[in-house]
Amino acid sequence: MIKTRKLKASTLRNIEGTIFLLPWLFGLLVFMAFPIGFSFYMSFNQVKIVPEGLDIQYKGLSYYKLILFEQGSILYNDLIPFLRQALFMIPIIVIFALLVAIMLNYKFPGRMMFRTVFFLPVIFSSGQIIQEFYDQGEGTLGFLEQYNISSYVSMVFPGAWGATISSVLNSFVLILWYSGVQILIFLAGRQTISSSVYEAARIDGASPWESFWKITLPGMVPFIFLNTIYTLVDLFTFPRNPIMQRVNTEDYGLSSALVWIYFAIVLLFLAVIMLAFARISRSYQQTR
Repeated sequence: MIKTRKLKASTLRNIEGTIFLLPWLFGLLVFMAFPIGFSFYMSFNQVKIVPEGLDIQYKGLSYYKLILFEQGSILYNDLIPFLRQALFMIPIIVIFALLVAIMLNYKFPGRMMFRTVFFLPVIFSSGQIIQEFYDQGEGTLGFLEQYNISSYVSMVFPGAWGATISSVLNSFVLILWYSGVQILIFLAGRQTISSSVYEAARIDGASPWESFWKITLPGMVPFIFLNTIYTLVDLFTFPRNPIMQRVNTEDYGLSSALVWIYFAIVLLFLAVIMLAFARISRSYQQTR
């Protein structure tokens, strides 16, 4: 009699996940593996297109040294200011999206209209808006100037107050424009928490503030993690950010070295976020 061995549930899930990943892995190996490897090779060479083909001259680590260690290079003129701005915007966008999603989860007249308004920037193309943000310089969007709103703000609040209020309004427009997907994810995450848990907490005498810290926030940790990753990747890979605009075809070697340094920085940020959320998740599990 032949005995059949049953696979564990975890093993079956791993096999199923691998099967779903196979098309992506096939596409990665066939269409992307060679370009990625060749770009890494180009980062050590000066590569130019000539009528005869490719003109390749070995440069070693000169491009990496140029970007990383020379004052006034791309790193100091574009990359560091952009990273500082992105690190300032990411937590604000995530916190704003979380608070808006919690408010939109309540039942009140016009709730669907407000949900539509917050998601409209995702439906419409945001390329021109974000392009104006980077073209106008750090901390400005150009949106208020385009519609002559800044002049009215300056009339009501002259001097430094007007400039400060205009900058705050510009930042708010950018945050609002960038938080549509995050709000939708937080709304879906909030609805995974059963209402019976909140009813039990109210019966036990918990205040809304205590319910938020003890029920809502722990339940939303996975979605906060997801939205933080999404916002970081979205900001860092937007085609119009100043680093992406520096990638050109004039010198493929310099552009490739810049891209690999940029890629390493993005991976570093992702690793820090993953480690932070892993510690937060463990601390919540230990307190339960």
